[in-house]
Formats: sequence, structure tokens, C-alpha cells
Amino acid sequence: NDLYVMNIEPIAFVDYVATEGVEVDKMKQIGIGLNEGARLSNMNLVGGETATLKGIVNGLDLAGTCLGIQKKDKIITGASIKKGDVIIGVPSTGIHSNGLTLARKIVEDCASFDTKMPWGKTLGEELLTPTRIYSEVLKVTAECDVHGMCHITGGGLRNLTRLGKHGFDITDPITPQPIYQWLQTAGKVDEHEMYRTFNMGMGYVFVVAPADAEKVLKIVPDAKVVGSIREEEGIWLKGKEFH
Repeated sequence: NDLYVMNIEPIAFVDYVATEGVEVDKMKQIGIGLNEGARLSNMNLVGGETATLKGIVNGLDLAGTCLGIQKKDKIITGASIKKGDVIIGVPSTGIHSNGLTLARKIVEDCASFDTKMPWGKTLGEELLTPTRIYSEVLKVTAECDVHGMCHITGGGLRNLTRLGKHGFDITDPITPQPIYQWLQTAGKVDEHEMYRTFNMGMGYVFVVAPADAEKVLKIVPDAKVVGSIREEEGIWLKGKEFH
């Protein structure tokens, strides 16, 4: 996803796993997950390393490096964003990979990972829901006039500032999944802090020319228009300036 935001096509991934001791079932699940991620993003797993570091690593450390390719004149940085552009949000699958420290703390203090929620999942399953890989991006950039893109990760809406000094006016945000309401209520976290920490249901953003908004929505059917670019620099959420 961090390559997609610059219109870069991922082509290869190398993983690194460090563990205090090899657990076959756990390593199998990691392998299945890495393979599925590579399949979804149409790239190859070209190598990696598994290190057993008893006494150095407590538990498991998983990291990776992704290689992508694109022509320089096709790179999208946000430099062409202008007033009147349309902001389109794409739903996340949940918490994704950011904000988990706070989420775990709330679960540990207020419930348990085995607690089953009204919508059918346990809290543990919610926190383990895989991050959505936005592979539709390359089709969107090939067919539409995209001025900027953003992967909403840790820091929430503040990630939009990576696109430059523009005015991001989010007037109709995507409705967050039920897990966010539970975390906010159980952890007594105010809404502003929730949007500063989590993706709040919106994992990816396109900023496009108004004439191309409908094209994007056809390519990514679950996306929606969430706002537009205004003249004044900053971020606004439902009419209030966001810091």
C-alpha cells in the first residue's frame, strides 16, 4: 500500500522472521499470510531469512522489504492537487496494522481477546483481521486523472499532510466499523483522538479531478466521495478543523 500511493507497482518481497524458537504451526500461518499478500498484490516472494535468536528475541519479530517499479514521469506525489479536487475514500477491513497498541490495551483492561462481540467476531479476531491490500490502485491510476493518494495508517487523518500543503475537507467520512465504537466507548477515548490514532474505517484515499470521480467509483465499487480540496491549508472533519 505504501508503494501504491506513489503509483508504484510492487514486484518483489523479501521477508525476515526472528524468533526465540521455531514453532511449526506459527511459521506455517506466517507463510500462508505472506503468500496470500503476495498473491493479492501480484508480486513474488523472492527470498528471506528465518533466524532463531533465543535469549535475544522475546516472542517473534516479522519484517519485510518490498521492491516496486515505475517510470519517473508516472510517479504521483500530490504536487498536482488543486482546489476543487474530489477526495474519495476506500474502506478498510478494520484496524489494519496501526493503533494496535492502544487497541490491545483497551481489550486487556476492559474485556479479553476471547470476548465475542454482537457482530459475531471475538475481539482477538478483530485485531487480527488482515490489512486490505488496495491492488485496484494501479487500474485507477491507469484510467483516471489522479492527483494524489494516501494510505491512512498510524496517525489517522494526519497522514493526509504527506500530500503537501493543501486543504483537505472531509465532510462525509466513511462510517467506521463497529469495533471502533466499542474501543471508543470501552476505552473512554474521544472522537478526535480516535481519528488521530486509527483509520476509522477509511484505509485509503484518492484525490482526483472532479470529472474522473465517477470513473474511480466504478473501478472501486465500495469507495465513496468523502470530501474535497478547499483553498485554506489544513484538515477539516465534518466542518471542524482537525489537528
